[in-house]
Amino acid sequence: MSERLLAGLDVGTTKVTAVVGEVAPDGILDVIGEGTVASEGIRRGAVVNLERTAEAIKKAVRAAERVAGVEIREVHVGVGGPQIESATSNGLAAIRRGQTIRPADVERAVEQAKAYPLEGDQELLHVEPLEFRVDGQEGIHDPVGMTGVRLEVDVLLVSTAAGPLANLRRAVEAAGLTVRGLVAQPYASGLGVLTPEEEEMNVLVLDLGAGTTGIGYFKEGRLAFAGVLPLGAELVSGDIAKLLKIPFEEAERIKKKYGAALPELADPELVLEVSQAGHPAGGIPAPELARIIRPRLREIFMLARKALEERTGPVEVAVGKLVLTGGGALLPGTEELARREFGLPVRMGRPARVEGLADIVASPTHAAAVGLLHFGRLSGEGARVRRSSKARPPERAAEPAALWERIKAFFKDFF
Repeated sequence: MSERLLAGLDVGTTKVTAVVGEVAPDGILDVIGEGTVASEGIRRGAVVNLERTAEAIKKAVRAAERVAGVEIREVHVGVGGPQIESATSNGLAAIRRGQTIRPADVERAVEQAKAYPLEGDQELLHVEPLEFRVDGQEGIHDPVGMTGVRLEVDVLLVSTAAGPLANLRRAVEAAGLTVRGLVAQPYASGLGVLTPEEEEMNVLVLDLGAGTTGIGYFKEGRLAFAGVLPLGAELVSGDIAKLLKIPFEEAERIKKKYGAALPELADPELVLEVSQAGHPAGGIPAPELARIIRPRLREIFMLARKALEERTGPVEVAVGKLVLTGGGALLPGTEELARREFGLPVRMGRPARVEGLADIVASPTHAAAVGLLHFGRLSGEGARVRRSSKARPPERAAEPAALWERIKAFFKDFF
């Protein structure tokens, strides 16, 4: 039986997750391994300590290897941090009269669109075709075989700062792995949770992480905007710690155990005993804890909405549904608060279209990790993963797949 094995690595502020997937002959993605460990050396999506980050990556990968019974050599890596930027660009290719449009013509148009001048030291991560036009005719998803003299394409260019990206690569390589591909975290989160029905809609995916919040806007299954806010669930814990004068670790604990995004959802009879610095233990009603939590979550939602509307216009018009992922979304009442702030239908996003250890990765916290496997499946870039426990031979960089092959795989899956 032919098989293709994939590995994904999601390096976050509070956790590192490694997942292993196997693409069966019928195209189904089976999750066969998972490992999650506490993250060290990462702050708001960026590496601040190479050695600690590399060690955390090693631990997560080893845990996934033990479950899957494989040896991971190459990984698709999620890229987060507020340095993620996106821009749209246009490319043009002239077609000779009497000839039909060929894959090479599509590549020429896309390559021209890639010439968009990126700001500063930004490094390109993704070039995603949004729409083709042939002699002015719009709404074309695959122009190959059509007749015309002018081929245009609109593409989304997603980039990130070169410095933090280089540090992430170094940490992965220091863990003994080769980077097979780099995927913007908002893109991975969407690929991980969107259902076939949602791929026919315009959907906003918000990944509420500990240090950052990823924003992914998908138009009929195609990524049309990506960004990352430098705010996450850790700030909620920080607010609790400051206002209650308690250690951050204690604030994090009571947030997870007793917190809610809306005061009316908190238990009015519950009074939390909190030992404040230099003072005897005092009682904090659970609804009061929620009143500390709510303003920060509203701020995150407001800034995410503003960032998207600068690109799309009113969110109620541009978006049909909001999907929440990430650990910060697990706080009770977050869905309802998001529904009020955005005026949209909201659901909790859990990894979709996977089998195998689906129950192990069923949490919104695994959205990006599973999305990395889907990215590898869609792009046709299988990672080197061996069913062996022998020592690794020297690593070599993998050759990237041809642009046209990736475009064909992308549109084949979504259309």
